Amino acid sequence: MTEPGTDIPPRQLITSLYGLYARAEHDWLSVAALVRLMEDLGVDAAAVRSSVSRLKKRDVLRSMKREGRAGYALSPDTLAILREGDVRIFSRPRATPEDGWLVVVFSVPESERERRHALRAQLVRLGLGTAAPGVWMAPGTLFDEVALVLERTELMSYTEFFRSEYLGPGDVTEKLPEWWDLDELEALYTDFHATYAPVRKRLAGTAPSADVAFRLYVPMLTAWRRLPYRDPGLPLEYLPSGWKGVTAGQLFADLDDLLRGPADEHAQQVLHAGGGTE
Repeated sequence: MTEPGTDIPPRQLITSLYGLYARAEHDWLSVAALVRLMEDLGVDAAAVRSSVSRLKKRDVLRSMKREGRAGYALSPDTLAILREGDVRIFSRPRATPEDGWLVVVFSVPESERERRHALRAQLVRLGLGTAAPGVWMAPGTLFDEVALVLERTELMSYTEFFRSEYLGPGDVTEKLPEWWDLDELEALYTDFHATYAPVRKRLAGTAPSADVAFRLYVPMLTAWRRLPYRDPGLPLEYLPSGWKGVTAGQLFADLDDLLRGPADEHAQQVLHAGGGTE
């Protein structure tokens, strides 16, 4: 049986492996361990080398030897991004109407056009919506996270932050689809649920082996981890009835509870075997 997630690009799987298992290993994995773990996910060594090369060019990974063994370490920026992502991915925080809105406006001189592009890219990555040209929005609960990221990327000085409430015209539920692409987001949630609900059903009442759990868990997490960024915890009260994000989120939580432990057991066996980090 072909497991779901076989179409995920190898570089995304590598990033997930580092986020899950490298941080407990001084943010480093040996080449041998990485190749073995990726083989267990159905990716051959040539594809791993090609993907690592791309990740090194983007300064996601850096070549580093430890005790004479070749390997790759997380760059400081990537490590910070993974730490920030833990909250969204595993806690799945969601705002309420009482939290209000965070409004971000920015002004970047024409001479610093690259900084303007970088700032917009960060706001998009964090899931902010656009209420008007140059006016970006998020649930009020996101201030600390947005401020932390903009400070880390040295973009804070170009921005102004406001807390607000929506006063019309019209209702917030009518405006939200103008600020965020809710149809696209719901389609992503629907696709995740359609892909992984059969896995939950198949595993019901069973205890998957460590290697099976690993092969299921890493692609599942990789498929999920972009969704909490596309949906920045928008209040359910403003979202369409029967919002698919609720059922998809519960599915992720169920599979995370079922698979994370045995998947970690498999990873640790590889990391601390002959080709691992010890």
